[in-house]
Amino acid sequence: MSDSRHGQPPGSQPPSDHSVQDLLRELFPETHRELFGERHPGRPPTLGLYPVADGRLALVHGDQLAEFTPVSPRGASALHCDLCHHTRSRSEAQLYRVRVGERRTRYLTLCAPTAPCQGRAGPRALASLADRIFPIEPVYND
Repeated sequence: MSDSRHGQPPGSQPPSDHSVQDLLRELFPETHRELFGERHPGRPPTLGLYPVADGRLALVHGDQLAEFTPVSPRGASALHCDLCHHTRSRSEAQLYRVRVGERRTRYLTLCAPTAPCQGRAGPRALASLADRIFPIEPVYND
């Protein structure tokens, strides 16, 4: 006799898609870091550039986050994308400011729709961009 919902004999547990390590990482991240280190050995850290509110972008690399704030560019010359290295007109690219420390700011130019830009550049170029931004120094407010 089997349980029709899971195809298992009565009283047995259904198969789980999550390991103990996965559950520990999700429910108790600090304990997971203490026991297993910063990264899951079989999985690369999250890396991506995502649009957020008001035209801003978020660069995520593992547990680090940088916010890109759009800046109005001056002049009429073309812009060079720092990610895919294509030259774009002012209407096709955007200038961004990223605060990376107490008194340090970086300026980057990216293609206006960033998804195709990331596709052209590939993961290696995105990782290189993240290496130029991270680690962000802590900002202390008095």
